[in-house]
Amino acid sequence: MKNNYLLSILNNRCPRCREGKLFAKSNPYVFSETTHMNENCPVCGQPTEIEVGFYIGTGYVSYALMVAFFVSSFVAWKVLIGMTFDLDDNRIFYWMFGSITLVILLQPVFMRLSRSIWIAMFVKYNSNWKNEPLEYNERMDEHMKEK
Repeated sequence: MKNNYLLSILNNRCPRCREGKLFAKSNPYVFSETTHMNENCPVCGQPTEIEVGFYIGTGYVSYALMVAFFVSSFVAWKVLIGMTFDLDDNRIFYWMFGSITLVILLQPVFMRLSRSIWIAMFVKYNSNWKNEPLEYNERMDEHMKEK
């Protein structure tokens, strides 16, 4: 179970070896370090930024996570609490307030999760990563690295 795809994403692990940590700090609530990632995986050496502007696409992943969160919380609220769409029923406002509050509080976690999902879509797991070289990417060239 150590090399489980979903667990490696949820634990913010390198998608290539599924062992190394993607982020420099484990706590997402250290706000100055929330999105600070290791330059390379500390275990297998996989660069975490494959190309310039690589993580711009995480906005789409983050949007999908937010939609999934709101839909699932609405369904759970509807099943557990029940609500009607009457003018006299204000329970939908309680759901809205609770969901928006949770999204704001969990935003650092969602940001990291979207980055972890994004890199996992482009870097595939290699069970033989110890014996096989890294796939080439532009960040492997010295003149393309950020200074």
